[in-house]
Amino acid sequence: MSNLPIFDVAGSALQAQSVRLSTLASNLANADSVSGSPETVYRPIEPVFQAVRSRTDPTITGVQVKEIAESDAAPIQRYEPGHPLADEQGYVYSPDVDPVAQMVNLISASRSYQAGVEVLNTAKELALATLSMGR
Repeated sequence: MSNLPIFDVAGSALQAQSVRLSTLASNLANADSVSGSPETVYRPIEPVFQAVRSRTDPTITGVQVKEIAESDAAPIQRYEPGHPLADEQGYVYSPDVDPVAQMVNLISASRSYQAGVEVLNTAKELALATLSMGR
């Protein structure tokens, strides 16, 4: 059954959404981190997807992660002279991560992943039903 194109496409979608979920979790985990310089602050990351043709059927297109891109957004600068990580001018720097937007993306990625699992389960059931028709 693994040579059916639907398994290739659904599997690539699951892998892509898994990477998306991991990058979103990383961004959320580091949203409140601070640094003493803008060069060392955490930079939010995001996967960049690209379309790929199925290995078994070139008319069907799947997806793969082309790269993990780091945000070039400027860090948020806050004046906190008493903070142990503050620079000489009293500033700390935090990543430009919007937790609400990250959570919305996390929910979307989670639902896309769940949809991919349902596609695989349905394709498996259909393939097994087709195989049992000849018995």
